[in-house]
Amino acid sequence: MGKSEMQGTNAIQMATGVALGGLLALGVELVILLLGSLAVSNGIFKEDAALQLTAAACVLGCFVGGVLGCARWKSRRMLGGLATGVVCYLLILVVGLLMSDDLVLGTQALIELAGCLCGGALAGMLGGRGKKKRASGRKK
Repeated sequence: MGKSEMQGTNAIQMATGVALGGLLALGVELVILLLGSLAVSNGIFKEDAALQLTAAACVLGCFVGGVLGCARWKSRRMLGGLATGVVCYLLILVVGLLMSDDLVLGTQALIELAGCLCGGALAGMLGGRGKKKRASGRKK
């Protein structure tokens, strides 16, 4: 297999990793938001905590999805985590467009974007595969 074929294969692996990570992140976010809505309806949380709950769901969801997305990247894991966060945010926007007639970008959208990027970046920082190799000896 040539170098160009290997790079094409790596690009496909990285793209599928980011796409699968974005879908997993969206699923985790929806589960966290469902649990949060149950907590609000049972009186555990107040209704005023919706923004904080949304931000926490975005960070946790994109962290979990970012770990999956970064697992397929051999280098530049931070970029992979951020790409996973962006994909998840775009999926959130698509779901929002499907649920309503218009696109409203306000405080809620900025909080979701920041949460997705922070969760993805955190996954990129912590998603390493071990220690880096050191040089065996010093040159004289």
